Amino acid sequence: MTEITSNKVDWRALWASGDLARFCFISLGILLHATNETMVATVMPAMVGDLAGVQFVGWSLAVYELGAIVAGAAAGRLVSYVALRSNVTVAALLYAAGALVCATAPSMPVFLAGRLVEGLGGGALVSLAFVSVERLFDRNIWPQLFGIMSAIWGVAAFSGPMLGAIMVDLLSWRWAFGVFVLGGIAMALASFIVLNTPEAKKPQAAAGTSPPFPYAALGCLTVAVVLIATAGVDVALLRSSLLLVLGLAGLALFVFVDAMKPQSRLFPSGLFSWRSPLGSGMTMVAAFSTATVSFSIYGPLLLTTLHGIPILTTGYIIAAESIAWSILSIAIANAPLERERQILVIGALMIAAGLAGFAYAIPEGSIPLILLCALSQGGGFGVCWPFLTRIIVASARDGEQTIASAAVPTLQRIGYAVGAAMAGIIANASGFSAGLNREAAAHVAGWLYLAFVPLGIVGCLAALKMALAAGRPQIATG
Repeated sequence: MTEITSNKVDWRALWASGDLARFCFISLGILLHATNETMVATVMPAMVGDLAGVQFVGWSLAVYELGAIVAGAAAGRLVSYVALRSNVTVAALLYAAGALVCATAPSMPVFLAGRLVEGLGGGALVSLAFVSVERLFDRNIWPQLFGIMSAIWGVAAFSGPMLGAIMVDLLSWRWAFGVFVLGGIAMALASFIVLNTPEAKKPQAAAGTSPPFPYAALGCLTVAVVLIATAGVDVALLRSSLLLVLGLAGLALFVFVDAMKPQSRLFPSGLFSWRSPLGSGMTMVAAFSTATVSFSIYGPLLLTTLHGIPILTTGYIIAAESIAWSILSIAIANAPLERERQILVIGALMIAAGLAGFAYAIPEGSIPLILLCALSQGGGFGVCWPFLTRIIVASARDGEQTIASAAVPTLQRIGYAVGAAMAGIIANASGFSAGLNREAAAHVAGWLYLAFVPLGIVGCLAALKMALAAGRPQIATG
């Protein structure tokens, strides 16, 4: 590992040591996962026309997210038993196998099975990318590396839909998944060459000292995510509300069961305790992830129904949110570490301002104002996320930094799942249960975003607490 004495990245030194090539390689896993995730919407019409089973369309994303969350949670613990390189290889092959099942599926149920396997592999690749940064790179340059990893999601926002459209037009929807078969196999083979450092080739725990694998906690998490995903698919007010409550209770049970065995836990200690930067940081991740997903889900539908705004325009607005996240992640990552506390608070306030602004801008239908809110929300994530992740991982207890790094993207995805289910329930309770029309959309637009403002406030308070608790960062020596 290249020794770094400040937070300024010497890219030439990283390249000469091979660390830059390793970072680009592990980031490929994020690109594969995110591009596949965003591609599905553009291939779905052709796929449904071929396989039928339109009633299962909502599950195509839900089962993918289920696999990603479960595998992402397990990945941080698996490196205690199996070398990082072996984990990456297996995850890439699993991802390729799932893509192959999707590409060759004769029916929708088989396709969904492939999506689940794909999600397992893709979720593991994302968490292992965060684990790799924690294990292979100096902590002082984590903000820059996490910033680049955040920017990759913005690339996927464009490349995924574009790839799906190109494949459908030139070949078929099956080839859209075939590309990811080749990508997964290539990544699995390349891992033997690129991940050749001692840290990547040996398990985190010494032989004979590995704790038992937390099957009970992982089982609780799986059941909870299934309940939440079911609540968010084919939303019915009473049934979905009950499933969401049961799912949240399952998450609480997971946290309790996970804490019972400290040596084998999947998430770090003090997960939501505001007495430490880690706990307040994780609260911030959960609150903002849950609160902000409603715009990408219902924004285009509301704007088109209420104001006749073209769907292409709404797509560009959502893409602008991702672009703002990507650009500011890279731009702010070089800020001095002593400024990270102020940066955290500024980013949180930007997210909350964008979230609250949607409650006014979407009913009004002002495209410039809606775009400004989207840029504020996405840019806020870009500003604070690299430093937020660094502080969470750096403040974890000894022996828990690896699982803390894997827990950040996993908790983020859990927040998205909870937020999607909540948004569906709120939308139906506000008027969509009676059908899609302008009057119903007006009621939904008035309440949907206001309902999430309290979570935005919680996120800001957590950011302030985290900034006060973090103090001056400790400078690592390599």
